[in-house]
Amino acid sequence: MDTSKSNKRLTVVVPCYNEEAVLPETVKQLTKILQELIAAQQISKESRLLFVNDGSHDRTWSLITTYSQKMPWLTGIKFSRNFGHQDALLAGMTVAADHADMVITIDADLQDDVNAIPKMVAAYYAGYDVVYGVRNNRDTDTFFKRRSALAFYSLMRRLGVDMVPNSADYRLLSQRAVKGLLAFKERNLFLRGIVPLVGFPATKVYYARKERFAGTSKYPLRKMIKFAFDGITSFSTVPIRLIMNLGILLVIVGIGLFIYTLIQTSRGLVVSGWASLMTSIWMLGGVQLICTSMIGEYVGKIFIEVKQRPRYTIEEESYTDSFAPEQRHLRTDEKNAPVA
Repeated sequence: MDTSKSNKRLTVVVPCYNEEAVLPETVKQLTKILQELIAAQQISKESRLLFVNDGSHDRTWSLITTYSQKMPWLTGIKFSRNFGHQDALLAGMTVAADHADMVITIDADLQDDVNAIPKMVAAYYAGYDVVYGVRNNRDTDTFFKRRSALAFYSLMRRLGVDMVPNSADYRLLSQRAVKGLLAFKERNLFLRGIVPLVGFPATKVYYARKERFAGTSKYPLRKMIKFAFDGITSFSTVPIRLIMNLGILLVIVGIGLFIYTLIQTSRGLVVSGWASLMTSIWMLGGVQLICTSMIGEYVGKIFIEVKQRPRYTIEEESYTDSFAPEQRHLRTDEKNAPVA
C-alpha cells in the first residue's frame, strides 16, 4: 500500500447500545472530522465510520442503516443479541483489521472529545502504533466515581497490571497493533489491560471529557463494579495468593489461641466462652465463603475460556462491501449528516 498520508485508511469504530438519542449528533461530528482530515490529506477518501450495534432495543440499527444508504462511508455491524461493550469494540477491530491502516475506537455518547482524533492521527504519523486518549481531568465525574476510579487504578498498579490511568477505550491502534491485539484469544475481555501488553511504540493525547450529549449512561454502578472485578481477576492472581496468606495467618492465630487455652486451663481459669466461640465460628465461616467464592471466580473464568465459544455473532455487516469499486467515497463538500 502507498505510504503517503492521503492513502492511509482510517476506520473509526463506535460501539452502540440504545444510542438513538445521541446517534444523529455523533454521525454529524465524526463525519465532520473525517472531512477535515481528508481535506488536509491526512487520511484516504476510503476512510470509514463503523458503528457496531450491540443488540440495541431502540431505533439505533434503523438509524445506522438509514445513514449508510445516504452516506456509503458510514457502515455498520449488527449483533444477533447483546454481547457487551468490549466484544463490540473487538468485533469492529476484527472486521476493520484487513482494510484499515489505523483504527480509532470511541464511544457513541460524545463524552470523549472527537477533536482529539486529528492529534491521534498526527501521533500515528510520528511513528506511534498505539495512541491513548487520556482525560486531563475528572471534573465531570461525581465525587464517588472520581475517588473510586483513582482507587481502582491504584489497586491495579499494585497488582502488577500495566494500565494507563484515566484512559478508557478511546484510542488509536495501527494495523499491526490491531492484529497483535486480535492474537489475544481470551473470552474474558478487559481491553484496557490487554492493549498495553501488545507492545509497540505508544503515546498519549490529552483531552477534556464532556458531559454525555444525550441519552443515559450504559455503565451504572453495578456494571462498573463488575467491570473492575473482571479486570482484577483477568490479569492478576494476587487475590489467590492473598487467600493463602490469610489462611496461614488464621492457622497461626488458631495455634496461639490453642496454647492460650491450655495455659488458662492449667491455671484453673476456665471461663465460659460461648460468645467468643460463636463469634469465631461466624467470622471464620464468612472468611471461608469469601475465599471459596474468589477461587470459584477464577475457576469460572477457566470454564468460560476452555469452552471457546464465539465472542459474538454478527447478523449483518456492511463495512466490507463498502470497499467495492462502485461505492462512493467521502467528499469534503458533502453535508455532515442527513436528518433522521
